[in-house]
Order: sequence, then C-alpha cells, then structure tokens
Amino acid sequence: MEVNQYLEMFIEESKEHLQACSEHLLELEKNPDDLAIVGEIFRSAHTLKGMSATMGFEDLADLTHKMENVLDAIRNEKIHVSPEILDIVFESVDHLEEMVMDIANGGDGKRDVSSTVAQLKRIESGEEAAPEVVATVATEDKHQVSSVLEYDSFEQTVITQSAEQGFNAFEISVSLREDCLLKAARVFMVFEILEKDGDVIKSTPSVEKLEDEQFDQQFYVAFVTKESAEDMQKKLMKVSEVEEVNVATINQKQFSEKQQYEASQEAAATAIATVEAVETTDATTAKPASTKSTAPAKADKSHAPVGNKTIRVNIERLDILMNLFEELVIDRGRLQSISTEVNHGELNETVERMSRVMGDLQTIILTMRMVPVETVFNRFPKMIRQLSRDLNKKINLEIIGAETELDRTVIDEIGDPLVHLIRNSVDHGIENPTARRAKGKPEEGTVVLRAYHSGNYVFIEIEDDGAGINRDKVLSKAISKGIVTHEQSLAMTDNQINELILASGFSTADVISDVSGRGVGLDVVKTTIESLGGNISIESTQDVGSIFSIQLPLTLSIISVMLVEIEKEIYAIPLSSIIETSIIRSSDIMNAHNQKVIDFRGKVVPLVFLEEIFEVPRKELQDDEFHSVVIVRKGEKLAGLVVDSFIGQQEIVLKSLGNYLTNIFAISGATILGNGKVALIVDCNALIK
Repeated sequence: MEVNQYLEMFIEESKEHLQACSEHLLELEKNPDDLAIVGEIFRSAHTLKGMSATMGFEDLADLTHKMENVLDAIRNEKIHVSPEILDIVFESVDHLEEMVMDIANGGDGKRDVSSTVAQLKRIESGEEAAPEVVATVATEDKHQVSSVLEYDSFEQTVITQSAEQGFNAFEISVSLREDCLLKAARVFMVFEILEKDGDVIKSTPSVEKLEDEQFDQQFYVAFVTKESAEDMQKKLMKVSEVEEVNVATINQKQFSEKQQYEASQEAAATAIATVEAVETTDATTAKPASTKSTAPAKADKSHAPVGNKTIRVNIERLDILMNLFEELVIDRGRLQSISTEVNHGELNETVERMSRVMGDLQTIILTMRMVPVETVFNRFPKMIRQLSRDLNKKINLEIIGAETELDRTVIDEIGDPLVHLIRNSVDHGIENPTARRAKGKPEEGTVVLRAYHSGNYVFIEIEDDGAGINRDKVLSKAISKGIVTHEQSLAMTDNQINELILASGFSTADVISDVSGRGVGLDVVKTTIESLGGNISIESTQDVGSIFSIQLPLTLSIISVMLVEIEKEIYAIPLSSIIETSIIRSSDIMNAHNQKVIDFRGKVVPLVFLEEIFEVPRKELQDDEFHSVVIVRKGEKLAGLVVDSFIGQQEIVLKSLGNYLTNIFAISGATILGNGKVALIVDCNALIK
C-alpha cells in the first residue's frame, strides 16, 4: 500500500485521537473510578496504534501499545488509577504528540522514550510508578514483560516453535554509553556473541540502520537460545562501552492480542480514506440542541443518518479556491466599473445578478474556511493542569463558546498569544491558596476562557479572579525602565496604566522562572494581534481580577474598506478601523504640543496628514478652506486621517506586498481595483500613537 498519500490524513486523525486522550485523561483525573472513561481512552489509543503501525511509524505504534497495555489493565481492574500512573500516561501522550508533530514537520517521529516505556512496563507488571533505575535481569521464571518489539506472524511462529523445543525466547535491550564513538563496532560485537549462542529473530532498529549507526544509544534484539537470561546478560556486558543490558522473556500470550489488533490496523488504513458521515446543523441556527430535541420520537424510530455527508479536504485546496475567488472579486470590480461607464441596461442587470451570486459564493467559501476556536482552546486544560502543579496553585479552567468560528488564517496565529495570556493570568493573576484564604477567596482560583461573535468580529476573553493589576507597582517599574516619565504618569488613566504591561521588555515578576519574568510575552501578544487587524484591551480591579479582551476580524482575506484619494493616488482604509468621516474647516484645526488637533465630540483628536506620511508629490500647493477627515481608532485612542476626497466603500482582496517590500511603514498590503489600478491599504494601528 502506498502510505504517503494518506500521510496528511494520518496526521490529522492522530491529532484528534491524542486530543481525545488528553480530554478524557483530565476527566479521569477527576473521576478515577469511572472505567467508561478509561474505555474511551483505550479506544483512541488502540486506533492510533493501528494507524501508526499501518503507516510504518514503529516508535509511535510501540509507545502507544505500551500505554494501551496499562489502560487495558486499568479497565480490567488489575491496577487502580493513581496520580502517579496518570502522570506517566500524560507524559506518554506528550511524547506521542511530539512524535506526530515531528512527522508533520517531515521527520521520522523517533524519540528517546525509554524512560517512559520503562515506567509503563513497571505499572503494567503491578509495580509502583517510580523514577527509572537500571533494570535487572528478568528471567522466564520471574517476569514476562510486554514486548518492545512488534512481531509478524512468521516471527511469532518461530518463537512459539522454539519454546516448544526447549529454547528460551528473549527480548534483549542493549544501551551503549553516550560517549561511545564506534557504535557500529559495538553492535557487531554484540551480534557476534548472540549468533554463537543462538539465533537472532529480529532487531529494532533494523540491522542495516544499526550498521549505519542510525540509532541513539539503545537497540533491541529478539533472540532464541538454550542459554539462561542471566548468562546472556553477563556475556553481553563484557562488550566494551556497553552501559546496560536487560534480558526479558518474551510474553507469548501477547501474540493472541497481536492477532486481534492486526485487524484494527487493516481497518485503520481503510478508515483513513473513508468519508465520515457526521450530523451537521444549519450554521445560522442559534440553539441546535433545542431544535434537535423537538422530535425525539421520530429520531428514535429512524436510524438513518441525519444531515449531509462531509469529507476531509486538504487546506491547500481551500487556499487555491480562495485565491481564485479573490481574482473573481477583482474582475467583478472591473465589470462594475465598465458597466457604470457604458450604462447599458442588460449589462447593468447581468452585472448586478452576478454580484449577488458572487456574494452568496463568497459567504460559502468564507464559511468553508471557518474553524471552531475549540481547536486552539483544547490544548489549554492540560497546560493549566501542569502549571497548577509547577506553581503549587489550585486553578479551575472554564471554557465558554468553544464552538465560535474564526478564519483558519487567524486560528493559525492566535494560539501562541493565548498561551502567553493564560500563563500570565496563572502566574501573575491567581494567588497561591494561602494568599487567597487571607483575602477571603476560595483556595481554587478560576480562569475563564470565553469566545463569542459580535458583528464582523470575534472576541476572545481571558478572565481570572486573581490579584488584578497593582497599578503602583506597574507605574514604578515603567518609570524605572524609562517607558514613561514621572510627569507622564501623573496624567495617565487606569486603562493606560494597565496597557503598560504590554510594553516591550516589561515584567513585574520578582523572580525569573520557566513560566514568566523574562519580559518576553505580552508585547509579542500585542504585536501579533495587531498584525491580524485586531486589538487587545485590559480591565482590572486590584484583588478582584482581570479581563484581557482580544478583538479579531472574522477573516483576513476579503475586507471592506473606504477608498480615499490623495492627489491622484488611491488608498484603502479598513472599515473596521473607521468611526466616521467628517469635513472640517481649516479654522477648526488647533495646535497642541507641536501637533495639529481637532475637537471631535469633546475629545482632542490628533490629525495625521497622509500626504506627508506617504510623501505624495503635489503638482501645486493647495490651501483649501475645508479638509476631508477619516476618524479612525485603535483601542480607545483616536486619530483623524486627512485626505483630499472620499471615493466610497468597497470590498477588496487583501494582497501581500511580497518579500521585497517588507516593513513598509503604515502600509499593510495592497489591492487591485476595478479599473486595474493598485491601491495601498493603510495600517491605521501604525499611525496612532
């Protein structure tokens, strides 16, 4: 079977199964006696193991198999769930996630997980989970451990028949010293000893890879011999630069299990390419659960699948579809321009109808690119669990609105900023249990991660009931770092003081730790969010808590803009930044601190003359009595962009300026207009200080 064609599908489904494992492990930690949860984790692990083996990722399949053995023992009540066991299973899932990410990045998915494997084996054999120590010899009379190696039917037959004829079947792990220079030579010497005393059935890595030194420090060999395990261990330890040898009897009872899951491997290969039937609901339905419950009797009688069928589509194809549609949007603008000039009845009617159809098509394509923020939110419960332990705090994470959808481009970028904000809330916000008790708060702090739609935006909020922002401490730190002067600090509002923590290099942490304190993080959050066309605001009350609110556009591909003209040049200002447009008299312009300003509804708004910013050449000097001004905002800050004239509102396709024109001040991209001209898109955030 050509597995490469299924690689992307394998990666996607592997991530889903590992995410399911993480979620159910968190549930199991709260309900350790619920064996139904263990069964769910086992099924996800079992499917992942089969898929990995089918795709040829032996290390991934092997680790999953070891984890599956532990889960099987738990669900059969041979061992009981404990915090130590859960820690090892969580660690296994972390390793598996890293392996899958490595495969997704073009790697082979190999990692040194010998310590975790050893822990899993101890748990399965009924021992307590403990830090790894040098293993002793396991003889056929004492221990039959789970196999590290995977055996095909022929190898199983050889091992079984050898046992019937009085031979011992061992699985031998050999670890070389880290400073070993001639690994291939040591491998040769090990195999030479083995071949004198018996037959080598299998090795991992393969003999070819061992000869080419394509392994870390450890390798495994399946071996049949008349010698005892203790004698084989002593002989192999005589080889120079061999650090450790473990000899264990192969547990032949597992061969029957192997036959059972071989069927799942074959089924997994088929499942990778199989279309999944899922229930879908109308995207405009506000409460799908309530509409679903209106006809339970009818649903019980009919077992036919409800809704349409969906298929997995490579995201690159959606990107190509989006690019082609963007070209159509440009052509639509051109046709509308021609239609206006020609003013032909039938042409106008056709163009209008085409515009309506393209509007519907645009809605569908943008909807296809929408992804629930759940794909980002899902990583945080496990992160909170680990941070709680690292910081010795009790923290409860509540997730609200995980079904809220965002454009895939935004989803890809928003993960890291949210990680920074949540870590900031956990470290700086939530107090330790002692401090919370002293303040009359419950020992367990709460972090709420909330997402919701509002107009053409999605809002993501991180709220905590912690200590809030100590404004005196923030101001003191900002003054000491030269971010603001003492005189400036006297005139600052509470919100302006709060936003100082978003400044580059700013940190109020007294101790530098792995979690925070290095002054790197929140400034990156602000930069990333603003690059996505969004903004971040902070509300905080000391000893009550803080709310970090992120506002993001639904999509970054097609945006609505106000087209303006300066001399003969056309610029596009995103409507998302515009409050309103205004015509002002020259006499209304005032000067304050060497800055031209106007009084806009009781607020002093600085003016920005775009002709000066973009150095637009004038054929002749103008001394107009009136000026066209576009009032724009960035958070709570306002500015008035002075232009020659307003052209009108239009939907445009946002295009990058390419690699040669990076970091152009106050320009975020460009678009092609209906008349074929290029209009530059103004980055309002860069113009508002």
